[in-house]
Amino acid sequence: MYRLADDAAHDPATEHALRSRAAGPGLASDAAFGFATAAVLLRLPLWKIPLQRLHVIRDRSYGGRLRGDVHIHAGRLPPDDVLTVDGIRVTTPARTVVDMARTLPVPKALVPLDGALHRAVVAARTRSPDPGAATPDEVDRIIERAAGTPGAATARRAIALADGLSESPGETLSRYRMLASGLPVPLLQWSVPTTRHRTDFAWPGRGVVGEFDGRIKYGRALRRGQNLEDVLWEEKLREDQIRATGLTVVRWTWKDIESTTTDGMLPRLRFVLSR
Repeated sequence: MYRLADDAAHDPATEHALRSRAAGPGLASDAAFGFATAAVLLRLPLWKIPLQRLHVIRDRSYGGRLRGDVHIHAGRLPPDDVLTVDGIRVTTPARTVVDMARTLPVPKALVPLDGALHRAVVAARTRSPDPGAATPDEVDRIIERAAGTPGAATARRAIALADGLSESPGETLSRYRMLASGLPVPLLQWSVPTTRHRTDFAWPGRGVVGEFDGRIKYGRALRRGQNLEDVLWEEKLREDQIRATGLTVVRWTWKDIESTTTDGMLPRLRFVLSR
């Protein structure tokens, strides 16, 4: 397979998808792309996942190996665990996120887990099928079948923390850090009384709401004919209306999620929630 020599470089996920599409026609009949490669092709969100190697699962009990930039995994691959996306065989979203949860640290596994569950929430609301969506029941069926396999216990811990109301990797990782640090469990996508707004996180009994600010979030909010300045102004008015109800609003960005300084997400939340 070839590409134009002057083709511009893409982000790692797009490059990974291009390589998988090139390799797809050469897959064995008992094989499908899985793990991070399936997640990329299903357009599930990822966080700090290496994408140098393509991941393929073959339906066999042995024979896993590395072959160049392809990692071949051996494992059961029932027909129900495989679907075709744009002509390429990939593991289903539920199988994909469970496999990743078995082999990744919990915070990295939570990002695609939340992503697939959230896609199912949106698909149910819009009544529009989504090949990247996985319902809690579908995920539970896969993890039950994986009982006793390596990493199954780790996957159960990640699945127990997953929530389809999380709308972005930043929200997922924020919530994970809150839970891991012992903060009170927040409500997600909480509707603020007397307004038409909702917040990413809320502790209504303590009068506190939290908002994760990511650049993509504001880019998504752009409507035809709008610029970023318009969106930021609307966001300011929205926050003013939320504060007018008596709520304390705490905002943070990517760099604040892991920060331990007084300006970090956790120290600020801990302070306002303890007042």
